[in-house]
Amino acid sequence: MSADQSSEDALNDAAHQPRVSIVIPAYNEESVIRQCLIAAIYQSVPAHEIIVVDNLSKDRTADIVRQMQLEYPESPIILLSQDKEQGLIPTRNFGLDNATGDILGRIDADSVVEPDWVEQVQRAFDDPSVQAATGPVVYYDMPMRRFGLKADDKMRQLMLKLAKHQYHFLFGSNMALRSSAWQIIRSETCRDEKDEMHEDIDLSLHLADHELKINYCPQMVSGMSARRLEDSPRDYRYYVTRFDRTYKAHNVKKMALKAPMVVFFSVYFPAKLLRAIHTVNTAQPARRGGQ
Repeated sequence: MSADQSSEDALNDAAHQPRVSIVIPAYNEESVIRQCLIAAIYQSVPAHEIIVVDNLSKDRTADIVRQMQLEYPESPIILLSQDKEQGLIPTRNFGLDNATGDILGRIDADSVVEPDWVEQVQRAFDDPSVQAATGPVVYYDMPMRRFGLKADDKMRQLMLKLAKHQYHFLFGSNMALRSSAWQIIRSETCRDEKDEMHEDIDLSLHLADHELKINYCPQMVSGMSARRLEDSPRDYRYYVTRFDRTYKAHNVKKMALKAPMVVFFSVYFPAKLLRAIHTVNTAQPARRGGQ
């Protein structure tokens, strides 16, 4: 086979790969949106489009996105505004509704996807029966990041086993679903006006209602901030118990599904201490010479 034939085959393979949109809901994210977009731009396989949905931000989030559109004119960065109502779910829905890819990736504004994330998303959907996919995360502002990634992966695989593989939960910071699957569940997803549930678990349960297969992909890795650990114990408890409120809203009563709450509760104080130590150490100026 000639080099020209190999190049032609590679181009044909690329042309037949599903187009991956990346949707990023954003509210007052000026401190993290730039690093999020840079990671989304520098991919081994380019995204079809990178959509930032600004939701009534009062800071410079939208300005930074516009500046990056000028800095990276060759990149498909799209800025949309969802200004009808405040909230993650309507903002997420607006972005997914306006995305034109075959696969709709969904990450958070503080996510920093790995350089092969789009490529791994495409591989996750090689199986036509797979309708949604999710993967582990690495906490980039915590010490021992690679160890943390392995621990996160093991935790998520353990939760799958405890749920007897009956429920495969998506993770909002690192997930993707087929556009066709979104169209099926779009009108059924909960609005959650009181902001009491986990919106990604809600998506997972509606997919399960239609027997739409969710796959867990260890190679589909995204970085995210551990800033949730800055919450007070009371606020963190409310965040974790969103699992229970989401299950109750869907009349899901399997005790095994309480496992994530147990895990999140158990790691809060040790992880908070590690993050505090890491923050102090990284804030200290480097010493010179033998001083």
